[in-house]
Amino acid sequence: MTLKPIPQDPRGPRAFFGRRAGKKLHKGQQALFETLLPELSLDISAPFDPRALFPDAKHIHLEIGYGGGEHLARMARENPGDGFIGCEVFTGGIGKLLETIDTEGLRNIALFPDDVIKLLAVMPDASIDLLYVLYPDPWPKPRHHKRRLIQFPVLAEFARVLQPGGTFRFATDIEDYANWTLAHVLRTPEFVWPISAPGAWHTPYPGWVPTRYEIKARRQGRSTSFYFEFFRTDRTNER
Repeated sequence: MTLKPIPQDPRGPRAFFGRRAGKKLHKGQQALFETLLPELSLDISAPFDPRALFPDAKHIHLEIGYGGGEHLARMARENPGDGFIGCEVFTGGIGKLLETIDTEGLRNIALFPDDVIKLLAVMPDASIDLLYVLYPDPWPKPRHHKRRLIQFPVLAEFARVLQPGGTFRFATDIEDYANWTLAHVLRTPEFVWPISAPGAWHTPYPGWVPTRYEIKARRQGRSTSFYFEFFRTDRTNER
């Protein structure tokens, strides 16, 4: 594979662009915004340690842009001994997840309803074990590519907060964004991409359950997805 040069942004991580509001929240969701969300929201007025937030957790997970929260809630349900942090700015998605948390009594989830760049900035080194970016906004127009979440400065932050050997999962059904992400990650020495076989990146992760977005994409004719799994290198081997 020949990789074309990609310029780095000297300004560092930029604001994450995402839709913040859609349809008006229904009465129940609005009530949860006023009662449950303040209980679950992270306070980043000072640096915080996810390990202190979930002191008994075996692993700490961070999902960025969780949409309606189906994946995040399922993982929290199936792994009650782990701690989960979800970052999402879209009020409709936050409302759906709050309903699930309230209905199921999930108590191993914390939320950050704001720009993930702000959250990453206050997180300690090597403080999480798994990081997910699943079906992010692809910003398909070339003039909007600068708004994509996957950029070199953001990948540097991902690498910083992940434990050595930690996992970064990225999924998309947009081939251009898949190529973009792969080109960026392969130029980030803190990550490795272990390929088992050609085309293996089309195989979903073990235990994967399609999200509502993925099901909708299939109905619209986007039948191919890319499921990348990258690993944080051992810090002693960094270049």
